[in-house]
Amino acid sequence: MSHITLKSLILAAATGLAMMPFAHAQSANPAWLDQLSEQLATEKACAVDYFLNIKEGKLAGRLTFEARAQCADGRQFDASLTEQADTFTISECDTQVC
Repeated sequence: MSHITLKSLILAAATGLAMMPFAHAQSANPAWLDQLSEQLATEKACAVDYFLNIKEGKLAGRLTFEARAQCADGRQFDASLTEQADTFTISECDTQVC
């Protein structure tokens, strides 16, 4: 029985190590999503259900933040902000056909 427990521990440790890059990819300061939610509520009357395509990066040495917000009423908005700016640039997603 201890053999099964050892296998379980090894599998759990391997899974945890495999997930580390994803955990590390999260922002050290995810408050920008709260800021975006507040801005969407104020400017677009959007109650955010969840975010898609959350991206953080750097452009010319400045931090960048991008996300797509899904509103409770079904609308979606793309938003972006480059460090130094106070507010997000927000655009409503239109229907796209590929």
